[in-house]
Amino acid sequence: MTKTIYLEKSVADHPRSRLIIKKFPLAQIIEIDHYGEIFNRNNQSFRIQKSAPGLILAKKKNKKVLPVPKGLEMGEPSYYFSHMLNCLYDCRYCFLQGMFKSANYVIFVNYEDFHEEILQTADKDKGRAFFFSGYDCDSLAMEPITNFAKSFLPIFEKIQSSTLELRTKSTQTRSLLEIPPLNNVICSFSLNPQEIIELFEEKTPSLGSRINSIQKLNSAGWRIGLRFDPIIATSNFKQIYEKFFQRIFKTLAKEDIDSISLGTFRLSSTQYKRMHKDRPDEWLYSTIAPNKSFDRFGYHSNLDTEILNWCEDRLFHYAEDVPLFRQSSS
Repeated sequence: MTKTIYLEKSVADHPRSRLIIKKFPLAQIIEIDHYGEIFNRNNQSFRIQKSAPGLILAKKKNKKVLPVPKGLEMGEPSYYFSHMLNCLYDCRYCFLQGMFKSANYVIFVNYEDFHEEILQTADKDKGRAFFFSGYDCDSLAMEPITNFAKSFLPIFEKIQSSTLELRTKSTQTRSLLEIPPLNNVICSFSLNPQEIIELFEEKTPSLGSRINSIQKLNSAGWRIGLRFDPIIATSNFKQIYEKFFQRIFKTLAKEDIDSISLGTFRLSSTQYKRMHKDRPDEWLYSTIAPNKSFDRFGYHSNLDTEILNWCEDRLFHYAEDVPLFRQSSS
């Protein structure tokens, strides 16, 4: 339960701010001028804050819809938007802990401004744009608090020729199951073997729970994406990922999969340095090395290629003809 809510004065009377604050009747409310005062201040400990993060309610004032970083495109043209910053979960490999100084959650409550910019962007691209949610946060993990999907899905009902991908590890799918499925919305789940989840994906739903949510959404008619990223190079990765792929494709027919993406564990140089400083004894960080050509850390090119080629081969076996996107650390 959040004990502290930082509230930008500019959104103190916003209806969404009031609704969120009502959900935390015991929280201390601290008014601020700008969320950066709390979120971007120096000498913060992400790890310490993560044990009891505060909530920041703010207004997104600058550009809200941005081009997807190169190499992460899932369609053309591709954009992303973030209704909030930071994630409820605590995955040890997550780049957010190396990107943000603070572990507090920022929710931008001015959804109406996001809606307007999304519609303008879709119109500019004649309705063929691909929009992605889930880069700076998990799309659905805090849905009971944010009502993000409930608010944004009607916008995409208006622009049927554009596509929205919701990326999540969450089982908070009620907002989607309560409405008819939209053919231009892809519900994409980040998945890993249960062994990897237990080691590196703290506070996340189990693999079984995620599969159950996928099955419910699939049965309701929603498009499903599978995101196997990052693949973690354990000593027995072929054994555990083979068992994992078998389980996934035993419960989901390839005809029901919209697309698959695949990637290995990788971080930018800046993200690596911050994360390694916070967790100097983390085994995961010792498995990657700098790639100066791309200013990032990742597996050695030979290992990276071996992992991706092996996974591609297995996925071709289980899900031939399903579009596959590959993201490499090199």
